[in-house]
Amino acid sequence: MTAGSGTADRALPVAGPRLVRLAALRLIRLDGRAFAAMTALNALAAAAGLVGPWLLGRIIDEVRAGGGVAEVDRLALTILVFAVAQLLLVRYAGLVAHRFGERTLARIREQFAERALALPATAVERAGTGDLMTRGTTDVAAVGATLRNSGPEVLVAGVQALFILGAVFVLDPLLGACGVLGLLGIRFAARWYLRRALTAYLAEGAANSELAEQLAATAAGARTVEALGLQRRRIAECRESIEKCRRTRTRTLFLRSVLFPAVDISYVIPVAGVLLIGGVLHDHGAMSLGAVVASALYLRQLSQPLDVILQQMEQLQSSGASFARVEGIGTAAQALSAVPPAPAASPAPVHDVIEVAGARYAYDDGDDVLHGVDLTVRPGERLVIVGPSGAGKTTLGRLLAGMDAPHTGSVTVGRVPVAGLDPGRLRRHVVLVTQEHHVFLGTVRENLRIAAADATDAELRAALAAVGAEWAEELPDGLDTDLGHGGHRPDGARAQQLALARVVLADPHTLILDEATALLDPRTARHTERALAAVLEGRTVVAIAHRLQSAHDADRVAVMEDGRITELGTHDDLVAAGGAYAALWRSWHGGRPPSS
Repeated sequence: MTAGSGTADRALPVAGPRLVRLAALRLIRLDGRAFAAMTALNALAAAAGLVGPWLLGRIIDEVRAGGGVAEVDRLALTILVFAVAQLLLVRYAGLVAHRFGERTLARIREQFAERALALPATAVERAGTGDLMTRGTTDVAAVGATLRNSGPEVLVAGVQALFILGAVFVLDPLLGACGVLGLLGIRFAARWYLRRALTAYLAEGAANSELAEQLAATAAGARTVEALGLQRRRIAECRESIEKCRRTRTRTLFLRSVLFPAVDISYVIPVAGVLLIGGVLHDHGAMSLGAVVASALYLRQLSQPLDVILQQMEQLQSSGASFARVEGIGTAAQALSAVPPAPAASPAPVHDVIEVAGARYAYDDGDDVLHGVDLTVRPGERLVIVGPSGAGKTTLGRLLAGMDAPHTGSVTVGRVPVAGLDPGRLRRHVVLVTQEHHVFLGTVRENLRIAAADATDAELRAALAAVGAEWAEELPDGLDTDLGHGGHRPDGARAQQLALARVVLADPHTLILDEATALLDPRTARHTERALAAVLEGRTVVAIAHRLQSAHDADRVAVMEDGRITELGTHDDLVAAGGAYAALWRSWHGGRPPSS
């Protein structure tokens, strides 16, 4: 497992060599005919390329033997024919290879998207979105480059190298052995490189992910950074990540700087050896001059496919590490999720009561942030949870939504653990809405139908009206207006209203609002909350709020302090009790005596 942001235990996992091999074989089997055709065409092209040096040797022997011009012309024409045949075969093989690569890359992208969407939100949050983003962009692009270019080129070069060596052995086994021995230097240099390259490229990929995470976090929190005067600290952290990237890239550059000079020297040795030994054999009449020249040309020709293989070795190592990171998404849920995998068919809740009993929770094996919380949320109740920052409100909301499971104690709906429900059933019972909203590329209609694919336009407009988003009707194309890049770009408040409209369409039994109206102005927020309450009449609503006006309108209020529920009751009862809630209410009203 690679390290992300300096914490290896938080990083998304990396697939091991065995899993990578199995995944590669699976992709080949899915397009086996194209792969077989690509291999066969490359073999034919390599065979056609062997004819030229052999016939050139024949021409030399014919000239030495006093052969006529007609015979030389016939052999030269044959060389030309096979050269054209090789050109056509290579071109068609390349076309088949590129089509194979594009189809395979499409499968990888689709599989990555499916796996990424299946990841628990907790896994992504712990690893950081930068890691997932880097795998989905940089790593997938690296795999794609290999499938389109490096992979086919290496396959062609590998087949050519085998055929060329075979041709030298056919001409003379001794010269063939001499050529192979001369290439041993490449073998030692390649083994030295390969033993170190995978680790180095994995480290480089992890460093890139860490840098992406730092930059994304800094850009997303730019206002907070400026408000708290954290510029120097963030710049220092970003520079540290950049330095780590520089070190890892320098390491891979060093490996290449050792490999390539050693290879260049190794190319000369077999050719020189064949010329020396072949010259001795020719002097003793054991070999014709044409065979010596053909063998030397073959070995000189061998440098071209070996060059391709070795030059692409860097890309193969880099994309191999990238493919391992992409495939690692497939096991990320089991490796990182704090929630045990849900069974294929989880039991159905027997009722809609949510019960929290003795719940304790800690992030990443740290200190508990919830300490034995007990709470019962009745069906159809509107419960507001208030308290100071860091009291555990959001954590409790995540447990209620099934995004996390308590380390001890239980959180159940209808006597079934919420975190144990399969995703489809869970979202029919509980939906969590936070102040972090996303507008997807597409039209307003497409953004809304994420929650209800079969919703009519009338239902979409009703959902928008319920959350005060009448502005959608004023857009140039109404529900068909494109959102995001190249279209209308909703601000934070409008994005929040779209998210709330999706909630109305999803119509869950229990809705958990974690500062879901924080980006709206107070008047609009209260209007939206009341409109939602009317639309969700009979539904259970748990609201985590800093604006105490929301608490004033609730059926019950829960006050959290230091990971515990310290007060629970109606607004009037808690104000009359004169405890923590009354103090919060008084502070919110500017010190005036509390009143209902």
